[in-house]
Amino acid sequence: MTDLARSGNFDIYATYQQFLQDEQISPPLAAILSLAEAISQSKAGTMFELLKTVTDGAENLRARSRNPISLNAGCELFIAFVTLFPHESDTFAELKKELEQQGRKYAAEAISFRDKIAELALGFIKDDSVILTHSHSRVVLKALLHAHKTKRISVYVTESRPRGLGLKTYEALTAAGIPCTVVLDSAVAYVMDQVDFVMVGSEAVVESGGLINYVGSNQMAIIAKAANKPFYALAESYKFHRLFPLSQYDLPTHNPNILSFATPTAQSAGQDGASATAAPETSSTGTANAGTQSSPTERAMTQEQIAKNPGVDYTRPDLISLVFSDVGILTPEGVSQYLVGMFAG
Repeated sequence: MTDLARSGNFDIYATYQQFLQDEQISPPLAAILSLAEAISQSKAGTMFELLKTVTDGAENLRARSRNPISLNAGCELFIAFVTLFPHESDTFAELKKELEQQGRKYAAEAISFRDKIAELALGFIKDDSVILTHSHSRVVLKALLHAHKTKRISVYVTESRPRGLGLKTYEALTAAGIPCTVVLDSAVAYVMDQVDFVMVGSEAVVESGGLINYVGSNQMAIIAKAANKPFYALAESYKFHRLFPLSQYDLPTHNPNILSFATPTAQSAGQDGASATAAPETSSTGTANAGTQSSPTERAMTQEQIAKNPGVDYTRPDLISLVFSDVGILTPEGVSQYLVGMFAG
């Protein structure tokens, strides 16, 4: 039980944020734990009321999250468990307790899914492999650290602007003794000929077998395909999502403000130039290069400009070589078949 639940002021989104403070808990698992907590706090006396509690809680999480894709996969999985799968409880009170306990049990067990995926990926990582990865992914980091125990590997990781999450991956890999270099997002094509394969994580794997991940993954997959390099996606099964985007503009995160044009004026142009701050020149380690001076013409994007850019993108299934999951090594077509079976009860 969370601190908020103990206080009697249950707020499902605040509870969700509290679960996310654990580095091992990803958004889908935090969503499942939050819905289990909602059942625990619910005064529902019928199955209809209980289901409404769960669906209302899921809608609350989606509405208050800037990027609801990953957490929604967890919500769908938990709702499917509540509605589709048989339960053994004799009374309604026991049923509520069973649903809450099963939700917590699944989330606890699901943390080990990354270990299973890391072991599956190990067979595809040869000694002296050079790997390109993108941004920061818990499951990819687990796979790389696991491979490092028995094999020599080197890793290129993209900087992943604007949040710079690639630097977090860089720090973890170098701390473990893995040779690693940070690559500009715009230098992916430049480095592709140097790598053996690309390995990325996921926000969600959708019904088509396509991938939703941190923005930049799609262009990386396109370049890998052109260079005839394998593109591997690593995804826990709780990130398999009943969603069928056909393009970037079908994603739930897309809105009219993304990549919209502002009406230029002489005054606003001057303000934009003044508000942009000089960006420090960075070395491959991701730290400021003290030996050189930043050019006066170097600029960083404003928060308003960043807000007009997408946070995630969609990669078509024909660009993905394999999907490594805790349920096995799947082709994109195999993901579709698994999703159909999973939600068919």
